[in-house]
Order: sequence, then structure tokens, then C-alpha cells
Amino acid sequence: MSKPRKAGVAALRALLCCGLLLLALAAGLSAEPSPGSRAGNAAEDAAPVELATSPCTQAQLDAWWAALRRQTVAGGDHLALPAELLPPAASAAWQPLAMPDVRARPGAAVATPEGGYEMRWYRLHVPPGGNEALALYLPRLDTLPAAVLARSGSGWRLLLDNQPAEREQWLHPLWLTLPASAETGLELVVALPVAVGRHFSVSRIWIGPRDELEMRWLWRTRVQVGLPQAVSLLLAVLFVFALSLWARRPGEGLYGLFAVAAAAWLVRNLHYYVSPPASAWAQDWFWWATNASMAWVMLTAQLFALRFASLRARWLEQVLFISVLIVSLFSMPLWLRQVDMVVLQHAATAIVATVGTAWLGWLAWRERRTELRLMALAMIAAVMLGFHDLAVLAGWAWPEHVFLLPFATLIVTLSFLWAIQRRYVGTVEQFQAANSQLQEDLEEQVSVLQAQNAQLREAERQQALLLERQRIMADMHDGLGSSLLSALVAMEQGSMSHEQCVEVLRECVDDLRLVIDSLEPVGHDLVSLLATMRYRLGKRLQSGGLQLEWDVQDLPPLPWLEPPDALHVLRLMQEALNNVLKHAQASRVRMVTRHHGSHVEIRVEDDGAGFDLQNIRHGRGLKSQLKRAQRLGGKLRIDSAPGMGTRLSLRLPVERKAEA
Repeated sequence: MSKPRKAGVAALRALLCCGLLLLALAAGLSAEPSPGSRAGNAAEDAAPVELATSPCTQAQLDAWWAALRRQTVAGGDHLALPAELLPPAASAAWQPLAMPDVRARPGAAVATPEGGYEMRWYRLHVPPGGNEALALYLPRLDTLPAAVLARSGSGWRLLLDNQPAEREQWLHPLWLTLPASAETGLELVVALPVAVGRHFSVSRIWIGPRDELEMRWLWRTRVQVGLPQAVSLLLAVLFVFALSLWARRPGEGLYGLFAVAAAAWLVRNLHYYVSPPASAWAQDWFWWATNASMAWVMLTAQLFALRFASLRARWLEQVLFISVLIVSLFSMPLWLRQVDMVVLQHAATAIVATVGTAWLGWLAWRERRTELRLMALAMIAAVMLGFHDLAVLAGWAWPEHVFLLPFATLIVTLSFLWAIQRRYVGTVEQFQAANSQLQEDLEEQVSVLQAQNAQLREAERQQALLLERQRIMADMHDGLGSSLLSALVAMEQGSMSHEQCVEVLRECVDDLRLVIDSLEPVGHDLVSLLATMRYRLGKRLQSGGLQLEWDVQDLPPLPWLEPPDALHVLRLMQEALNNVLKHAQASRVRMVTRHHGSHVEIRVEDDGAGFDLQNIRHGRGLKSQLKRAQRLGGKLRIDSAPGMGTRLSLRLPVERKAEA
């Protein structure tokens, strides 16, 4: 088995263990534990209860609540109410009752019953002689506002009026510190008004030492209220996180589904951190939103999980979506305001969730993907816990259990986060693998290009050497070779004197040195090139009776000055100096360089006899000089007049345009 597969199996097992632990914890928390107490402690078992009932109208119920409010404000030891609004005095009216006392919800019920109301009186007796502080604890109470009365010598007095907490009474366990019991004990009555024919749920009633029951009350409050609030905070953070990712990458529908699921779950848990509104109309919409959002929670969670499957049954997803939409619209408090459809609404949600989860489980089993299997198990657990909560909500079973869907939220959220993390890690690994492959391909291509470039440079070098050899051979053939051949023929024919032969040979040596000097690296420095020429030709000029004046200033580098161009410059200057030696009859020659911005100038000036430019015949020498200047991209100008000497000016560009 590969390492990634082993890691995935290990992670799956770890998460499954965590999920099973959470389920076991949820099952343990759902049942009310017995308090740890000494033998004979009154809190070891729930207190025995007697029940009496009495009918009441809406007017009587309003009078009852008004009297309780007055008593709470005014205080006193006596509750002033008519006998029909007080617990029955006749012993025959009281019957022993096995708690809890529950009336299950029908599939649909009239929200405002025409049968009126009834007052259910739950009587308990506290034995005398106890010195410990006692308390009353009632884990679950789903009725109209509760009141707790105690019989005193002058009648009944009020211990608790729960009207201010009416809207949260079904969620928050009831807790009351009791007064000290008299020598004859203490008689308590828990008064609970309910609507005739409507659902109600009253758990067992505990009376015992305050310290022990307070621990149970705090435990129940934290599990039943604190945990869902913490889960809601987690969902809010995840909603913001997923929404920010979706906003940055709208194409990633996965993050959008996660954000919608978290938002729907927040709405579902709204009653855990927001009190229901006081208005009856607003309450209808509030409870509709919290109940209807459960279907959207299941739908979005299933759509999210199905994004990890390769097989998509879009028709089934559309059917689930339409079903959830119909249930939500049908249960809106617009046209059925007088009907309580909570059970039908949640039953329809359970059916939709079961169908979608069954399809998800089949895909997970078929495709054998770790992420899909884990999410399928989490969704199965959520559906099972949802059925548990439906039974508790409807009063079918476990009336004292806490609601377990907050635990399902944790399980499903953990599975979703793990799936996202695995997809992210997988994407990063694929990206890294692709980058590694691209890097290898790039290195291979670079190696190939480097080899090709080396071959190309070698070919260019060989080509340059060949061209340079050809240029030097052609230049020596046309210059040095032609001069030597002419001298040889003249000597054979006896038409050249010894002095003439020496002069020709000296010119050949100078020409050979000129070719060699043009091959020396001068770093595009024209002044260095001219200085080399001065060194080579200085003795010859001196022996010819010419005084050389050197007026050479610094010039900028010429980037284009390569050996072929350097040879052209040297030949131009050599030809100019040879003309001065042979024809000018001059005593002084001056070499001048100047920089004129975009070009440089080289001038050769003599004080010889000069000549008339209009009458002189242009020979091969002058044409050759003009041609060389044109090859250099420059301009050659000759100024002379009889008796005024001669000035040759060569202008060369600093930056030469590349030839097309």
C-alpha cells in the first residue's frame, strides 16, 4: 500500500473514532444522569408527583397571569385569587402521576385551539426536618409560562413566575431555590397552563440539596444552550471564511455551498442565541425560518458532499431541491397560520435527507473515496440524530433528552473541513508535481538550448575565422601580393633600380604591419589605433624629411570599430601619409582628431605644394579612399589649392546604424 493511501486510511480511522466518540458523548449527554449523593438523599430519585387539572378560559388565564405579575411587583405572603384559579382543595382531585408527563404532537394541529385551556397542577411534598438548602429542578418544560406556588398558613404564596422567560422556557431548564421547610414539611405546586388538545411536555421534577441540583442544572444549561451557541459561533466564523474564499474565486462552487450551508445552519440555531420576538406574527415567521432552514441545511450539505463524487445524478439533485422548496413554501405562515405543521415539516425534511444521504452513501461505497465515505458517514449520523430530535420534538420518545443536532453539526463540519483540507492538499501536491515536471522539462530544454547555442557559437566563430582569413588573404593578395609581384616582374626585366626595390619592399613591410595591427584588440578606441599607426610609420616619416605634429584629443569609444573597420581606417590614414611623402613635397604633416557630438573627425594636414582639385584626375587611390570611407559609414573630404597644402578629413559616426 502506498504512503498516501496509508495516510488517508489512518486519517479516516482517526476521524471515525472521533465521530464515534462524539456520538457516544451525544448519547450520554442526551440522558439526564442521576446526581451523585449520599444514601437517603432526597435528590437521588425524582420527587413523587400528584396531578390535578382544572379547565380555564382565556379570560381566566389572563386574570391568572395578571395576578402573578401583581404579586411579583407588590410581594406578600398571600396570593389573592378566586378559588377556581387556585390548586384544588379536595383530596379527590389529586391523583398520583408517573413523570414525565407528555402529550405527543399530531401530524398537524390547530394553533389556536377552540377547546380553550386547562391548568395542570403538579403537587410535591417536601418532608420536614431538613437543615440543607433545597432547590427545585425541572430539566424540560414545553408549556405556557410556569408558576411555582407554596402553601403557607394563610394560603398559597408565589415562589416563581416564569412569564418573563416564557419564550425561552422550552429551552432553558427550570431552577428554583426553595424556602426552608417547616416542621410539617413544605407543600409545592407547579402550575402549568396548556392548550386543550395541544402538545406539551413536562419532565420529571427534582427536589433535593441545592448544591447537587445546581450542578445538574448548570450541566444541562451548558449542554442544551451553551454548546449550540458555541457551535453557532464556529459556523459564523466558517461562513465568513468560506464566503471570502468564494468571493475571491467565484468559480469554486464548493466554497459557495459551504458558505450557504453554514448560513442555513446559523438560521437553524437562531433560537439558541436570539430570543423569539414578542409579536405573534413575528413569532410565526421566526419559527418558520428556524424550522424550514433545517431542510436547506441538509440539502446544501448533501450537494456539498456530492461535489466530491465523480458520478452526478443531476435529476436527483433537482428533485431534492424542488422538494425542499415546496416544503418551505407550503409551511410558510401565509395561508396556514392557524395550523401547527412542525411535525409534518420536519418529517418531510427527514424524508428528503434520508433519500439524499442514501444516494450519497451508495456513491461513497461505489467510488471508494475516503473523503466521500467520511462525509457519508457524517451525514448518516446527522440523519439519525435528526430522527432522534424529531422524536423528542414531537413527544414520541425520550422527552427528557437534549437535542442532538448540534453534535451532528460538529461531526458534519469536521468531515467537511477534512474533505476540503484533503482536496487542498491534493491540489497543492498536484501543483507541486506539475511544477517539478515543468522544472525538469525546462532544465532539459535549457540544456538542449545551451548545447545548441554552444554549437551555434562555435559555428559562428569558425565562420568569423573563415571570413577573417578570407579578408586578410584578399587584402594581402590585392595589396602586399600585388606590390611584391610588380616588384618581382620589374626586377626581372631590369626596369627597377635598387632604391626603388627597397622602397617597394618597405611599403610591403608597412602594409603587412598594418594588417597585423588591425587584428590587435583596441577596445573600440580609435586613438589607440592611431597611436599604433604613429609608432609603425614614425621612422619612415622622419627618414622622408617630414615632421609629424600630433594633435590628437580623446575620442569616445566607437562600438562598431571591429578589425575589418580598423583596417579600413588604417589604410585611409596610410594612403594619406604616403601621398604626403610621395607627392606633396611637404616638410610638416599634422594629425588632428576632434569630437563633434554625433561624429568624430580625423584630419591629415600638410604644408606641401597642393594641387588644383578641379583639374586633377581622380585615380584609383582616391576612388579606393572614397570607397573605404563609405564602407565605414563616414564621409571623406579633401581640400587643397596650389601652394596652400592639402587637408584630408575623415568623419566617422559615433553610433552607426546596423545594416539591413
